[in-house]
Amino acid sequence: MKVNLSIFKSRDIRGIYPKDLNEEVSFKIGQAFAEHVKAKKVVVGQDMRLSSPVLFEALSKGITAQGADVYNIGQVPTECLYFTVGNYEYDAGIMVTASHNPKKYNGFKLIKRIAEGLDLVRGKDMIQTIEKGDFPKVEKKGKIKEKDIWQDYLNHIFSFVDVKKIKPFKVVIDAGNGMAGKVIPLISPKLPIEIIPLNFKLDGSFPAHASNVFEQGATDQISKAVKDKKADFGVIFDGDADRIYLIDEMGNFIRGDITLLLLAKYLLKKNPGKGIAYNLICSKAIPEFIKKWGGKPIRTAVGVVEIRNGMLEKDGIMGGELSGHYIFKDNYYLDSGFITFLILLQIISESNKKVSELVRELSPYAKGAEINFEVEGKEAMLGKIKEKYSDGKQDYLDGVTIEYKDWWFNVRPSQTEPLLRLTIEAKTQKLLSQKKKELAALIEKEK
Repeated sequence: MKVNLSIFKSRDIRGIYPKDLNEEVSFKIGQAFAEHVKAKKVVVGQDMRLSSPVLFEALSKGITAQGADVYNIGQVPTECLYFTVGNYEYDAGIMVTASHNPKKYNGFKLIKRIAEGLDLVRGKDMIQTIEKGDFPKVEKKGKIKEKDIWQDYLNHIFSFVDVKKIKPFKVVIDAGNGMAGKVIPLISPKLPIEIIPLNFKLDGSFPAHASNVFEQGATDQISKAVKDKKADFGVIFDGDADRIYLIDEMGNFIRGDITLLLLAKYLLKKNPGKGIAYNLICSKAIPEFIKKWGGKPIRTAVGVVEIRNGMLEKDGIMGGELSGHYIFKDNYYLDSGFITFLILLQIISESNKKVSELVRELSPYAKGAEINFEVEGKEAMLGKIKEKYSDGKQDYLDGVTIEYKDWWFNVRPSQTEPLLRLTIEAKTQKLLSQKKKELAALIEKEK
């Protein structure tokens, strides 16, 4: 059997079902994972995607074929996998999910236990084991066992807040037909808030809107509901609920880096002097405010793996990025949508301000959304951009970032597609618009 190696990504494994990722491939990945991490006890969870049950079954058979036991935690958000491996000290774990990808996709997120705690297993780390394909025969196959983690998991996420300080807000929550639809009903009895639920029925065909909230129209429903119901604010989750996004009382979508600042201020009060990790396409307001609050900014390349590594290397208490992932040291240095949700409830409660007012205080610059350009010669284009803007301060942590007194921009190549991604921030909206046109014209002309 030939496996399409392109499904092994820089962070996880992801492909179209059943074209690239099917039962046969999943069985082999299960074998390879058990062999790769030398695991005897492997936790496996799954999301609500239509293909998840059959992939879970095939994956589990592959794991047990190599003599390891599978601990089935059922249908859960991805963070429950992290919690289970971390809290109960299992050897490793796999989550069957394609996160925010369209319904035709599925995949696996992989993790293992190391001496210092937990470590992510990148999809690309598995390629050599998959290609080798010669797995040792074992005398005794492993077994599939059930593991109930819900009460311990809920105790864990609630340990991050003081529920008595949370006000009786009216909050619209859009689960997007994903795993938040299972978890929020377990959380809500412990909270004083009124929840207006949207799309809580688990459905891997995503009938309401795209699981990726950055897709056009994905936030229209929650924006309208917040305004119509006169809610205090709203939150929207992606499919496996590891990404969360805030909507203010006027229905406006709040950028992920602004939400990061809300969280950072709260955590720095509790942990003075600690580091806050952010990626280089976040607003330059991030390091400015972190320094102002006595923290240490940790600048990284784009990606959850990079944020996590920055935290581990430089004493970070938390980190986050525009994508809506927020990582906490006390959550095994991994991300959690529900810890973020609970902390935001307490932050907004203690502020005595509307969400829009909090956001305004943390938004001193004009920042545009990331723009994608289809470009075949990505490296050649980056060279031309470096040359044209050679009078600016340049660094190459991820693509090229070029900084001037009143504006800056980053251009970085996609790792998987013929795309260049452009982010710009400026002192004023007028300057932002001007520079956006200037750079777009350059890239469009040269490509």
